[in-house]
Amino acid sequence: MAGSRRKRPVEAVDAFEAIEPPGNAELVLGVLAVTALVEALGVLSGSEVWLLGLLVFLPGTASALCTVRQTAFVAAWTTLVVTTTAVVRNVDADRWLDRLLLVLLTLALGVASVYACHRRIGREYEMLRLRSTAAAMQRHILHPLPLVTDDVLVNGIYEPLQEDRLVGGDIYDVVASPWGTRVLIGDVQGKGLAAVGAAFAVIGAFREAAHRESTLTALVDALDAAVVRHNSYAENTGDDERFVTALVIGIDALTEEAQAVNCGHVLPHVMHEGTVTTPALDSGVPLGLAELALEPTTVDWFTFPDGATLLLSTDGLTEIRAADGTFYPVDERLAKRLGLSPTELPRALYEDARAYAGGGGRHDDVAVLTVRRSPRR
Repeated sequence: MAGSRRKRPVEAVDAFEAIEPPGNAELVLGVLAVTALVEALGVLSGSEVWLLGLLVFLPGTASALCTVRQTAFVAAWTTLVVTTTAVVRNVDADRWLDRLLLVLLTLALGVASVYACHRRIGREYEMLRLRSTAAAMQRHILHPLPLVTDDVLVNGIYEPLQEDRLVGGDIYDVVASPWGTRVLIGDVQGKGLAAVGAAFAVIGAFREAAHRESTLTALVDALDAAVVRHNSYAENTGDDERFVTALVIGIDALTEEAQAVNCGHVLPHVMHEGTVTTPALDSGVPLGLAELALEPTTVDWFTFPDGATLLLSTDGLTEIRAADGTFYPVDERLAKRLGLSPTELPRALYEDARAYAGGGGRHDDVAVLTVRRSPRR
């Protein structure tokens, strides 16, 4: 069943979170408190020695939460307390073997706990290294903003769902081609290391095909083929197939119009002279699913004059929800921020959306771009 499907290594890395160990003072106080409690219960019940058997679980708990040194301290302390109590209290010649076994069990569990802690920390380090490598790869393929061509100035932000996890599914790129500037923004289904593989496929294909294909439809067809090839490889290796919503914009310096091919993505907004308009684009189908489309890829045109700004985003912005489940009203909030510069607007919208969601709201990875049209020469 789907609910019992075992996680693959990639999914395990994505879901992994490192454990922050307690401070030394906090640990010592906790161990002393537990020891005192067990001692008190032993005195009240008259079974000081046998209740100390409860302490053997302390090193095991420490191995899951603490550093190796902290776990070794807990193991040594537990062994010392159990040994001292077993030798000094309730001296009974008939029960010496039981007390000896209790001491040996405490010692053995302490050693095993230290070893388990060492293995756990080694695994945490490896997981963090893999995630750090993936994050570095993603930062490398996503060019730092702003990006400048002869036709446009592109500013924006990319914010992952978790600040310490820069491995998300949102992608963007800008290419100055022989046929004008081509802009891509997209959202890979899912997130984490598996999503990075699909992101590599799309961005690599975009950078190559943007210089090769003279039409936007041929460019998008090349992107779809790249996702199909990636899914074929993923299927052979046991990974899930993925699709990518995307919006590809073509901007030519010779005309005041822009071309767009929408592949199931969030619609853009055009800001010009104090007004906001949303171009009417065909919804299309996501990359990787073109074979399901009833019609071939088509291009839409919309007005994008000199000095206008195009706002592009992923659904991480439009699908942010407040605690009561209402979606973030992008159009309404954008209309109130037309006075901001293209550099300031993406961050302002993102911060406003986060505030709208609040602590109990829902949000996802967010990419917001502003594309400022340069005056035609």
